[in-house]
Amino acid sequence: MTNHIAFIGVGNMGNPMADQLVKAGNEVKAFDVSPEVIKIAKESGLNVVSTIDELLDGASTVISMLPEGKHVRSLYLGDKGILNKIPKECLIIDCSTIDIETSLELGNEAKKLGIKMIDAPVTGGVMGARIGKLNFLVGGSEEAVALAKPLFDIMGQKILHAGAQGSGVGVKICNNMSLGISMIAASESLMLAKRLKMDIKKVHEIIKAASGNNWAMTNYTPLPNLTDGVPSNNKYRPGFTAAMMRKDLRLAMDAAQSVDASTPLGKAALEIFSKFCDEGDSDTDYSGISKMIGGDAWNYPFDPKGNK
Repeated sequence: MTNHIAFIGVGNMGNPMADQLVKAGNEVKAFDVSPEVIKIAKESGLNVVSTIDELLDGASTVISMLPEGKHVRSLYLGDKGILNKIPKECLIIDCSTIDIETSLELGNEAKKLGIKMIDAPVTGGVMGARIGKLNFLVGGSEEAVALAKPLFDIMGQKILHAGAQGSGVGVKICNNMSLGISMIAASESLMLAKRLKMDIKKVHEIIKAASGNNWAMTNYTPLPNLTDGVPSNNKYRPGFTAAMMRKDLRLAMDAAQSVDASTPLGKAALEIFSKFCDEGDSDTDYSGISKMIGGDAWNYPFDPKGNK
């Protein structure tokens, strides 16, 4: 059966996700407010519409992939929000990584209107989106998740149901706090080996097989020529930007504060990524944090914006 999908937010992540749905035979209407994003989306072949009414006409599913909670709130809620325009038979899938409070509010308001909604932030980055290998971290009812599964199967490789509404963004926040910390740890370890004048490739292979291994070390190494297909091999072009990691670490710290949780390493990671971004590297892939950590010992090709 052909799904009629309204896809809102077709930037670096949303564009390839929508493209996967189109290639699988779904009818997808795309919408964005950024002229630059709209231009790229049209060039990539997406059917970009100019009004919300046109977007929602005939839609069976609404998918949103937006940068922050304020954008999700502005889109769906309030006097100008689209929630009241969405047909009751529609399923809302919000793939944005946002604060738990906004996700819960949206879910509760949708429920009042009889609309099914799930939060489903993703892991896997732009590379995963381009090849349909994302992991969806999902919060919502079993019924709503079952309705979304055929679409998740097209865009991703795993559906990880964390629990009730809000659980998806909750686990994504916890996951990305761990991810940010582990990327810093991987960078510190490899740059220490470099300063000790050790063979970096041998050190990398040994750590991968030893107790110091982590996901960043194995799959997303912060130094080039150690793992295939990672941004460090491509002059640190994102990928997943340092700015997005800073945003997610801030979400984690806000969540920790709300429940009086101790997160000293999460706090330190936020401070490190904030400094990196403030020094002009916010558009760099987050693995580029190795540049700041490495200091004068770091000497790798670096052109995250592709200007050179």
